[in-house]
Amino acid sequence: MKQTAILGFGNPVRSDDGIGCTVIDELKKRLGDTPDHISLIDMGTSAFEVLFQLKGHERIIFVDAVMNTGEPDGTLYRLPASEVEASIQDDPMVFLHSLKWDQALSYAKKILGAEYPEDISVYLIAVSDTRLEIGISEGVLQAGKQVTDLIMADLGLEIPSTWE
Repeated sequence: MKQTAILGFGNPVRSDDGIGCTVIDELKKRLGDTPDHISLIDMGTSAFEVLFQLKGHERIIFVDAVMNTGEPDGTLYRLPASEVEASIQDDPMVFLHSLKWDQALSYAKKILGAEYPEDISVYLIAVSDTRLEIGISEGVLQAGKQVTDLIMADLGLEIPSTWE
């Protein structure tokens, strides 16, 4: 089995922006004792200290919210590795607390060098509400459930959902 790192980005006190962290929380509940070949990482809103934890992983899965898509909240996107690679950024002046998955990927590639994995997936969930409040809207929460189920299936694990 491939060493897999699953990273959820977002700010849980900025409404729907916290969906990546919510997906990681759900995966932790469903997996219980996480298998040795899976790392679940709540990236929150920063990433540098966590990028070093990617060493030794053969696959990376990102989950994040995306704004201004023009699609309804909860619309789910899955990007193939070729599109992820095309959007890698290299900005040495990036502010640590605004680091997003595409920038994190750029820095991970530099940090990991030859150990940078080829197998990368990105799940993005369309959101429009990032107000300062706790809670995820129903449409975005449903998309989070769908992403969790897709990741579980991708990992070959059939563990029932614990979503309430």
